[in-house]
Parts: sequence; C-alpha cells; structure tokens
Amino acid sequence: MKETLPTLSWIQSLRDVDTPTISNAIELLKLRPKEEGFAPLEIRCLYPELGRMCGYAVTAQVETVSRTGRKQEETFIELFEATFRSPKPAVIVLQEIGERSNFAAHSGEVMATIFKQLGGIGLVSDSGVRDLPEVKALGFHYFARGAVASHANYRIVRVGIPVQILGFPVQPGDLLHGDENGLLQIPHDACEGLWEAIASVRSRERALMNFVRTPGFEPGHLKGRFLH
Repeated sequence: MKETLPTLSWIQSLRDVDTPTISNAIELLKLRPKEEGFAPLEIRCLYPELGRMCGYAVTAQVETVSRTGRKQEETFIELFEATFRSPKPAVIVLQEIGERSNFAAHSGEVMATIFKQLGGIGLVSDSGVRDLPEVKALGFHYFARGAVASHANYRIVRVGIPVQILGFPVQPGDLLHGDENGLLQIPHDACEGLWEAIASVRSRERALMNFVRTPGFEPGHLKGRFLH
C-alpha cells in the first residue's frame, strides 16, 4: 500500500512554526526517545534570514579530498534524477565518507542552482559548502558546518541510501525541518496529530510564562511543573 504523504500546503504551513516547538510537539506524541531525531550543534543554519526549511530528504554519500574511487558522471546524474523524482519540496542531504572532512565543500552556486531547478529548497552537509552570497541570493537553504573554498576531488559515491550526519541518521524520504535553532526529522507517524500537539505545546508554554510573570512569583511555585 502506497504511503500517503502530507500535502504541500501542510508542509509549507510548518514554516510558520519554529523547530524547537516541533521538537516538543513530537515529544508529546511519544513516537521516539527524546534524545533521537535531531542534528548536533555542529550543523549550523547558514541563512537564518531565509526562514524555516521543511522538505523531503534526498540522500547521498560523497568523497571530496581523498581518492578511493574514480569520479563518474553517472552518479551525479543519479543524484539529480533522485532530486527530480523526490516528493517536493526536496532537501539534499550529503554525508562525507572520505578523509579530511574539514576540507570538504559539498555544494556551491552551480550545484545549488541545479538542485533548485529540480525542486530542491536546501542542502544539508556534515562538512562544508561554498559560494555563500550567491547561494543566499538563490533563496536556497544551507545547513552545514561552515564554508570551504575548494571542491577538491568531489565525487558522488552512492545515492538514495541511509546516511549519518554527524550521528544524526537520515533516510531517503525523511521529512526534515530546520531553522536557526537546528535541524530535526519529523516522523511520518506524527503528521496526523502534529498540529494538535503544537497547539498544546504553545498553550502550556504560554501559561507557564504568564504564571512566572505574576506578582509574588517565587521559585518554589514551580514545584511539580517540570516532570513531564
């Protein structure tokens, strides 16, 4: 039976919600351990001014500096075709499998332009990217560790396989959401109850902050409010 994916309007509406609120809402749904499903602090949102990113993962493993295999045009085309076939919007997720990942630049203006033309809205890298002003002008999101000037011996090794982004596992087709607070995966099982959970998170947080702001507030008044 084919899985029914969220509508484009449903995904776009999540851009009105910050990533920590979505994280807390997923916790309420109890679909995974609280310590799973999000990227570490090394993965930085390089363009917070572009707003939030939400889309489906298109995955690949790449090798940039070391040379353990031959560069092939076919694997580049395979990645571009996977982006074209992916549910939209697409987010390209690249894992470096070579040595010296601090020297790896996984995308620049040319790659970002191709991905955007094929329905991509952003790219996640466990290493570096480049052409920061030009890619920002495209409105294309970058989530990476930083910028590196050269693409070195860049080659696509494998496409459409599970990847690890600094310990954050991403499967092809995963729904990713990110902003200046970080990046996370939204379980497909969360889609049905997510908006109700988001409303609950917002209501609870608003009530707690209003309570803290009341005259006469003391630390002891918070007893019993942090056990959930």
